[in-house]
Amino acid sequence: MPVTPRIVIVGVGNSFRHDDGVGWAVVDRLAERAAGRPLPPGTTLETCDGEPARLLGLWEDAGLAVVLDAAHAHPPCPGRVHRLVLDAARLPRTGSTSSHGLGLGEAVELSRTLDRLPDRLVVYAVEGADQSLGTGLSAPVAARVDELARSVEEEILRYRAREARDGRGDGGEGVPGAEDGP
Repeated sequence: MPVTPRIVIVGVGNSFRHDDGVGWAVVDRLAERAAGRPLPPGTTLETCDGEPARLLGLWEDAGLAVVLDAAHAHPPCPGRVHRLVLDAARLPRTGSTSSHGLGLGEAVELSRTLDRLPDRLVVYAVEGADQSLGTGLSAPVAARVDELARSVEEEILRYRAREARDGRGDGGEGVPGAEDGP
């Protein structure tokens, strides 16, 4: 019987620095939604401060890792979401960077060097408006939390459908007509 690859959802950030807490807020929303509609077996929800070694440990041996993080961009557009998919390609260099000292890109490259990347890594980076000390998300970032939670759930279903189509794992519940993203 095939083994179902593990899925990990990681909210990166700091909920005491306003918009830097967006990743944690999405993970919290996913946990709330899972109370009524459980996530597929083998799916875990995690939060992390962005420390690269911790990220490596969280996504190591995962079939799918979805990371949610705040981002800085120039010029900024608070609430804009960037979706990056990493598999065999290197992390694209964009105008956005993580809001942490050592960026997510460094953690990805270290994982690649150590051969510890998940099979598929999807990053949702949300441009923030306020990184100052304090709690609560700015309005444009808070407005994206539900949408991001739905996007992550769809990401999981597409991944499970692809597994079923490719004959890996038990496939879980597929999504008819779902397309595999970039």
